[in-house]
Amino acid sequence: MPTREQWRPARGEIPTGPGVYRFHDEAGRVLYVGKAKNLRSRLSNYFQPLTSLHERTRRMVTTARGVEWTVVGSELEALELEYTWIKEFDPPFNVQFRDDKTYPYVAITLAEKVPRVMVTRTRGMTGARYFGPYAKVWAVRETIDILLKAFPMRSCSDAIYKRAHTSGRPCLLGDIGKCAAPCVGRVTAEEHRGIALDFASFMAGNDVQFVRDLKRRMGEAAATLDYEAAARFRDQIGALETALSKSTVVLADDVDADVFGVAHDELAAAVQLFIVRGGRIRGVRGWVVDTELDVTLAELVDTLLQKAYDDGLVPARELIVPAVPDDVDALQTLLAERRREAGERGAVTVRVARRGDKAALAQTVGTNALGALTLYKTRRSGDFTARSQALADLQEALDLPAAPLRLECFDVSHLGGTNPVASMVVFEDGLPRKNQYRTFSIAQARDDTDAIYQVLRRRLSYLSAEPVEPEGEGAPRPSFHYRPGLLVVDGGQPQVEAAARALRDEGIDDIAVCGIAKRLEEIWRPEAAYPVILPRSSDALFLMQRLRDEAHRFALRYQRTTRSRDIRSRLSAIPGLGPTRIKRLLQHFGSVARLTAASIEEISQVEGIGSVVATAIHRELRLGSEPRLEASHSSDPTTRLP
Repeated sequence: MPTREQWRPARGEIPTGPGVYRFHDEAGRVLYVGKAKNLRSRLSNYFQPLTSLHERTRRMVTTARGVEWTVVGSELEALELEYTWIKEFDPPFNVQFRDDKTYPYVAITLAEKVPRVMVTRTRGMTGARYFGPYAKVWAVRETIDILLKAFPMRSCSDAIYKRAHTSGRPCLLGDIGKCAAPCVGRVTAEEHRGIALDFASFMAGNDVQFVRDLKRRMGEAAATLDYEAAARFRDQIGALETALSKSTVVLADDVDADVFGVAHDELAAAVQLFIVRGGRIRGVRGWVVDTELDVTLAELVDTLLQKAYDDGLVPARELIVPAVPDDVDALQTLLAERRREAGERGAVTVRVARRGDKAALAQTVGTNALGALTLYKTRRSGDFTARSQALADLQEALDLPAAPLRLECFDVSHLGGTNPVASMVVFEDGLPRKNQYRTFSIAQARDDTDAIYQVLRRRLSYLSAEPVEPEGEGAPRPSFHYRPGLLVVDGGQPQVEAAARALRDEGIDDIAVCGIAKRLEEIWRPEAAYPVILPRSSDALFLMQRLRDEAHRFALRYQRTTRSRDIRSRLSAIPGLGPTRIKRLLQHFGSVARLTAASIEEISQVEGIGSVVATAIHRELRLGSEPRLEASHSSDPTTRLP
């Protein structure tokens, strides 16, 4: 099998112009497609020492057996060719979009002699104009039902239309005024087309103009004492205003924008798109994105802007994104061409909203993306089949004798090296057992490896000791005497070796141990030269990430609790400070961090705290403060070990 050095092209052979490159395996399958301003400079990055590459990039180049490139004339041509090749070859190491939803659209069939408005989940009807996509089909149908009062165009099927035309009797919609009934000649085909065009114009964002025009015509009708026409215009205005009230006004009436939000972690990202036309949110769409190689937020935005308009959605004049790609000029040109192909005029601008209403909307979209990512993870973790597969994959990847039905994960947290604590979280059958979580106080530790060793010795001592018999028939054993199928530590090989040493010192040789390193999501085993790399879409890796993140969260929560107790003891040593004043201080500032950072003047503003006591508090907290080193967690009930 050829090595990377054997198929690596000589640096002088690689051109320096813009182009597109393809990595392929020994069977010729394209693994990755990328573009570059300078091919030589970009490809040289893939042939650095393997240890300096991100793990997912390392996996791609070690799987590949060759690389090819095509030189083009400009960055725009490179962008177009990259887009074409990704669609053609579907490379496994490029960003993969998972859109398992078929979104509803409003379609107006303008190519027909008598146009029809309909709700559809498919695209591609010749001559039809589409609006959306929308999040809820019931909301779309409700909006159309309201708008038909103002724009009474045909919404029936072809069969119903032909039957009414043959019989000379309109359907119910014609009788109640929600259709102009071209089937029986109440309006001509040309007049009905005008109604359909007005409906399409309203949906495209010209809503305020229609309401203003109807109010003018209502006033004119009332002035000429044509009260019947004025009442008809009044009803139409009411219908349009009702429809408009269902689409929140978020920006100025002339705003035409697509607002993207992205929330991502090491393996997946959730993308939300809010389609704003005429200052109102006309549609919402979302994707889940799988990433194989290590990509930045700007690179992810580059890819999603190309993919977002694959199904015929027309780009807006302004695209609000969380990060601007490097090749933004070429991207804007490409998207402007797509607008022209759809019959829309105007350039496309890609930018980040920094302030104002657009920035506020972008923040809302980002919040929705974060919620979508959380929901995706929650649904995935709740899938029994996926959990079973994850445990089976762990057994195979780590060469375990059986699937690890009980997982215990340990993490150490400290504040600038002081007050170290640790957490233990338990997953059984892939689900958290929060009543069996434990926290550990550590009196003194040289470093993280020493802390891991101490905590594991304390936990494993319960397995070495005689099991405590349950009280009463059928009562469960104390949870600490259950043997885990796998011990997991947060960290790389040093932490794993410390955990393995604790197992040896306790005389336990039938429990496996591993560690998960956060930066590259590698799984380390004791005395292993190389880590285990789980596939990016693996349920096993997803389970390990959840386990590690839960241990992080629980450790930090306990670390904050001990820090709060510590600050109370330090404050109580200051003359003039009793429990009541300490409580007022902490309630006033809300957190230990804010109190520590407060000035003497700010502390003295607390009720009952004078300048002398404030100076003493400031001196005590500043002398004992240290830089922070902590991870991010949330909250849960805590159980201390005896």
